[in-house]
Amino acid sequence: MSRPTRNLLQIHAAVLLFGLSGLFGKFLEELAPLVIVFGRVVFAALALWFVSLLWKLPLWPNSGRTLLAFFGLGILLAVHWTTFFAAVQASSVALALITYSTFPVFVAFLEPLLFGTRFRMRDVLLALGACAGIGILILPFQAGDRDTEGVLWGVASGFTFALLSLLNRKLVRQQSGITIALFQDLFAAVVLLPFVLLEEPAFNLHEVGLLVVLGVLCTALAHSLFILGLRGVLARTASMIACLEPVYGTLLDVVLRKEVPSVRTVLGGVVILAVAFYATVQPGSEETEFRKPPSEKEGPKSGIPSEDCHYRGTE
Repeated sequence: MSRPTRNLLQIHAAVLLFGLSGLFGKFLEELAPLVIVFGRVVFAALALWFVSLLWKLPLWPNSGRTLLAFFGLGILLAVHWTTFFAAVQASSVALALITYSTFPVFVAFLEPLLFGTRFRMRDVLLALGACAGIGILILPFQAGDRDTEGVLWGVASGFTFALLSLLNRKLVRQQSGITIALFQDLFAAVVLLPFVLLEEPAFNLHEVGLLVVLGVLCTALAHSLFILGLRGVLARTASMIACLEPVYGTLLDVVLRKEVPSVRTVLGGVVILAVAFYATVQPGSEETEFRKPPSEKEGPKSGIPSEDCHYRGTE
């Protein structure tokens, strides 16, 4: 198998695992979303620590300011994943993944505010397109409707992920993507711990096993595969593949849980994903050439390229 083909398969495998993570909100429906997230980040941090040792990556941030930034982003990560699993439990896996996929539109609006880039009319049209898709999902609006609640949680998840992605942009040029994920997972666990203790959850062996799979396979392994794939795949190509996350997640839900999305969900999803795809592939600040060899990015010891752009699939 050629290296480009292997790298493409690694990206697809990572996105498939990111999509699979949404199903755990249903597999673990007896647990509160914040408890699920706590288990996820604990096991993910442990696995990423092992990966860091295996790849000989630097385990400590390069400054106290960076460490403080990791703490703030860990809080944001905890909020993002908690709202995502709240969306899954309130409605369906498909609705949660589709509404989370509005995040490229939020990126388009937040980027000028955070980085001073030029605001474009195209972004307004993208927002209107996303709103049309959301409208298909929730209309006619009914207070207390579970799908409407799920859509609102999903949009909140998309907004927080957009903010997280943009704030991560500067860090990925200074630290390994694995190191960033490790510390954000670690600090997310620290932040969530008091709330989990208040919940006083009672775990059985089956639930613990599912949390291990969620943290190790759907988070740590998926992130590692995505980074490895970026060694021979354009960042823009990887972003386009990442747009398949809701598709993979919904198909896995149909196969594993026999939950078939409604026609309205499919129609709204097509609109939202088309908007998200267009927002992702349009020319912008992302790189358009292959990344430099690892030796030019992080030194010969690590052999792992750092990420010049944020990665899509935290789910």
